[in-house]
Amino acid sequence: MEIDLDSDPRVTGEYVREVPRESGTLTLVGVVHDHPASVYRVQQVVEGIDPEVLALELPPMSVPLFEQYAETDRTPPVFGGEMSAAIQAAAPETAVGIDRPTGGFFRSLGRKLLRERPSPATVRNVVSSAASTTKHAVLCRLAAAVAARTSIRLEVDAPVPHDIDREAAPEDQATDEHEQIQRSRSFMAAFRTASRSRASRLADAAREEEMAARLSEHREGDVVAVVGIDHLDSLAERLADGAV
Repeated sequence: MEIDLDSDPRVTGEYVREVPRESGTLTLVGVVHDHPASVYRVQQVVEGIDPEVLALELPPMSVPLFEQYAETDRTPPVFGGEMSAAIQAAAPETAVGIDRPTGGFFRSLGRKLLRERPSPATVRNVVSSAASTTKHAVLCRLAAAVAARTSIRLEVDAPVPHDIDREAAPEDQATDEHEQIQRSRSFMAAFRTASRSRASRLADAAREEEMAARLSEHREGDVVAVVGIDHLDSLAERLADGAV
């Protein structure tokens, strides 16, 4: 199903990519974590397409927690930002996680480290980041298990604060989101150390390789993938070229 990318400034082609395939279309939706414009965008795209698969930039083991967050009468859900909002807008049991930590990610990262042989400082940053994200994914899984047994919803991540809320005008939300993206990129370019920048580049390349591979497994029907803005173009290029 086609969606109208011009009807609302929050839902534009700037942050949406479509990759046609033999059976159905893969639609990539770029987001800024917890931003009201991003939350609105994923809701509209998912509802408009009604995909057979909803792929999320989440570890597979974290998905049950966000599915629990989505089980509420409130729209969007209180917890889980754009990820739980996407799940709430989708058909039941369509959500899959495509992000680290997975075996594929660690294999890809290991190959890149062996090939590029970065400095010890870069390797330490890579290992630290991988350990942190793995610990967080396990915490999400445990929180989901607790909620399933007790009906208590545990908020694992504090929502990212933004200067604007979902009651603001659509134009103001879209402008604020765009400005935040530009500020974030400028800050990273100006203040991130060389070793941290290289570590991030290596990890992101491994993540994108694994996410593209997992998305390529779902070849039948329409698929919507919700990913961070900075992964949007790289993933679209990988998938369009078949480079998985």
